[in-house]
Amino acid sequence: MSVNDPISDMLTRLRNAITAGHALVALPSSKIKENIAKILQDEGYISGYEVVDGKVAGSKVLRVHLKYIGERRERRPVITGLERVSRPGRRVYTGKQEIPWVLSGMGIAILSTPKGVMTGQRARQLGVGGEVLCKVW
Repeated sequence: MSVNDPISDMLTRLRNAITAGHALVALPSSKIKENIAKILQDEGYISGYEVVDGKVAGSKVLRVHLKYIGERRERRPVITGLERVSRPGRRVYTGKQEIPWVLSGMGIAILSTPKGVMTGQRARQLGVGGEVLCKVW
């Protein structure tokens, strides 16, 4: 199956797994998805990720381990929202002065900049703008 927007597909798979209460999500791997997963891990939204070989020769699978708070009945996901901002039909770029704040700093914006994929806060520190990929809170 061909996917037009792989980042949106990743966010949708994460959102669906969180809604269903799964501990693990498997999705096709790519460098940008690995970078997004690394940012989510560094910011504490997921407990970890790993890249493994897929069943088809040459394919890689990204396994994301979701993070929850609380015990069985009171268990709540750490990620409460995921939103795709820039998409293939409408690219959203921002300068270093207009990098969006997510929930007044309680969430993160993930940007693709000339210096790599990073959070909005890191982009502000480096003084670079770029394409706003998604928002996570």
